[in-house]
Amino acid sequence: MAKIVFGFGTSHTPMLNATPEDWLRNFSELDQKRGHRDKDGNKASYTDLLAKADPRAATVLNGAAVAERHARAQAGLQRLRDDLAAARLDALIVIGDDQNEMFGTENLPAILIYRGETIPNTPRHLGGPPRPAWNQKATAAFYNDPARDYPVDAALADHLIGALSQADFDISTADRTVGEGEGHAVAFLHNQLMGVEPVPVVPVFLNTYYPPNQPTPRRCYALGQAIRQAVESMLGNARVGIAASGGLSHFTVDEELDRSVLAALAAKDASTLHNLPLNKLEAGSSEIRNWICIGGALEGLGLQWHDYIPGYRSPAGTGTGIAFAAWS
Repeated sequence: MAKIVFGFGTSHTPMLNATPEDWLRNFSELDQKRGHRDKDGNKASYTDLLAKADPRAATVLNGAAVAERHARAQAGLQRLRDDLAAARLDALIVIGDDQNEMFGTENLPAILIYRGETIPNTPRHLGGPPRPAWNQKATAAFYNDPARDYPVDAALADHLIGALSQADFDISTADRTVGEGEGHAVAFLHNQLMGVEPVPVVPVFLNTYYPPNQPTPRRCYALGQAIRQAVESMLGNARVGIAASGGLSHFTVDEELDRSVLAALAAKDASTLHNLPLNKLEAGSSEIRNWICIGGALEGLGLQWHDYIPGYRSPAGTGTGIAFAAWS
């Protein structure tokens, strides 16, 4: 039978495409201008966050500390590259989210499996005023210019769709993209982790971000369990991997939340993952749902290693909880 033999989770923040100097200066300036949510999911301004920020955030905003965290993050990416290559996968199921790249309010599926023979990675065209060069460079690193089509394991996708439908999951499907191509969650893995001969993927999109149809943590975990069962019901000896793309907490770093998620994944503590507070899984932090999903899929494997880097970039505690983990 086919089997899930490897899994991993990775943040996909543009911080990973940027320099330490960008973390300290440019991202911080950007955070001062935009809206946020606090650790409880409430809308907040930068000034609001600054007023109740943990003073420890400011202590790591010097050149040496930022350079050390940046180096750890790059080392985490390299280890994932090495582990992914060593796994010798036939296919990789990617659990990610869409942020108005493929889908909009006119069509916003809670769970969608992509089943085309290939999926395009195309340059993204963001509207609005011109963005600074550092921001353009960090964003452009997700995308190919010129566009590139990446392989999809369409047979595995169709098998998952059928098996999950039989397991009472309502699965939307697509065999082509609209809008901005494959989107950042899948694009990050293609451009940061895979070499010249990429593993065929099966993109599974969860609507983590946008009310009113976000899957609950319990549903995400159950979906992961059902994906594992579906893979194991497939004939042949395919070596399949599964990945979570995104997270952890952002754009306000919540170390307590992030560490509790990683601890629960390591301990295979389904109850904690099922019952994560919904108010904490808003905006960027909603991508934790992708990690919950692979937690269900990887119950039979052990967490081999993980690293967590509180990616603070301002005294207000803004940034990203950067995380990497691998199961085998």
